[in-house]
Amino acid sequence: MGRAAVDVLPVLILAGGAILLIFYVMFVPRALQPWSALGATLVLAAAGFASGWYLGRVPGITFFGTFAADRTWLWGTLIIIVVTALAAALSVEWFRTDARQGEYYVLLLLSALGAVLLAGAVDLMELVVAMLLSSVTGYTLTAYHRKSRAATEAGIKYYLIGALANGAMVYGIALLFGLSGGTSFADLEIGLVDADSTALIVGFGLVTIGIAFKLGAVPAHQWMPDVAQGAPAPAAAFVLVAGKVGALIVLMRLAIVLPESAVGWRPLVAVIAAATMTLGNLAALWQNDVRRMLGWSSVSQTGYGLLAVVAVGRSDLAVSSMLFFLAAYAMGNMAAFGVVVKLRGLTDRESFRGLGSTHPWLMGALVVSFLSFIGIPPLGGFAAKLLLMGAVIDAGYTWLAVLTVVNSAISLFYYARVMGPAYFDSAAEPRPVMGSLASWAVGIAVVAVVAIGVVAQPLASAWEGVTLLTG
Repeated sequence: MGRAAVDVLPVLILAGGAILLIFYVMFVPRALQPWSALGATLVLAAAGFASGWYLGRVPGITFFGTFAADRTWLWGTLIIIVVTALAAALSVEWFRTDARQGEYYVLLLLSALGAVLLAGAVDLMELVVAMLLSSVTGYTLTAYHRKSRAATEAGIKYYLIGALANGAMVYGIALLFGLSGGTSFADLEIGLVDADSTALIVGFGLVTIGIAFKLGAVPAHQWMPDVAQGAPAPAAAFVLVAGKVGALIVLMRLAIVLPESAVGWRPLVAVIAAATMTLGNLAALWQNDVRRMLGWSSVSQTGYGLLAVVAVGRSDLAVSSMLFFLAAYAMGNMAAFGVVVKLRGLTDRESFRGLGSTHPWLMGALVVSFLSFIGIPPLGGFAAKLLLMGAVIDAGYTWLAVLTVVNSAISLFYYARVMGPAYFDSAAEPRPVMGSLASWAVGIAVVAVVAIGVVAQPLASAWEGVTLLTG
């Protein structure tokens, strides 16, 4: 057990740091509560350092075959840690007057821990624990502004959809356990070979519903636009990204071990990807609330990310394209919501008129994130989509690559509805902005979006041999 504990040092740092921070916020006076943000940042820095150090030694499968501490997990963990740190930076001024701000940073750490555990799960029981930890903390973060009707409504919707989806997932896990005789992914790979195909399809379908909820994919996607619109903006930025990183990785791990001839999971995931990207883009076309538009955009981005799952096992680009997508989407989303935070939650599309002249650098940051979502070179989103389409073409799903191009063209229209008036119309009134800490967070995210695209070739080389262990 001692050796296994060392193998998952980033997990222990996040868990231990969250526990220490709980005691800090319990006993210090309110005047010292703001220091909890610094405490959370130090914990994240330590966990990030440990993850980077492990990239050179990769422990592999640990904790009695229940956890995969491979390079895919390590890179996913680093993405989650960076997203959490940026969310914490965006939150400092947003929650400055909140008497309960200390507890907020504890929830951020625990939610990040759930996403990290999800990314490394190679056991059905760990999958349940990680999913619940990520979900329960997400519900609380979403509804953190208790006096806000929008936040409360978003939290309730998120909770209800999550309860149904996670309940379905648990039934599916019970069914897979009964068919295979074990809960580890290694047991599934061996035990499901001769299992009844109908029961196997039902079990995998139910588990997929639970993972689709965390991803924001059809048919459990409805919470995303509500959370994007109603939750505190820093919390929305975090919730829309962190869980998606862990869920996409664990879905890829699970898909690999299932007998494809019996389940037919690849066509199922392809249909879900197509429906998710198309629905997200079409729904975003009619949104006049920028935050809600970003929520539907996140749904469409999930559809693009699922292309990597469709290609896994058939294309060498599957894992590297997934990491490219997660990194580019995460930084683009943090940049976009960072601009919303800087504008003190400004969300009506009409309020963005003239922003290009009154706050040129803020509008520039928003444009960079939008263009990356569309897939315009040389930004990170372009490299991600190029790799994703190459992966699905290798896998024999050329129609998905074509649909991705069509959906990217559709997305240009609703982003243009914000960008056009921002540059070609005059501002109705001056807009107050938040302080410098949020500016730093936006700047870091924008630089990262550009850097991911500019250094795409070195990153592709670094991620080319990334492993995806299953047991």
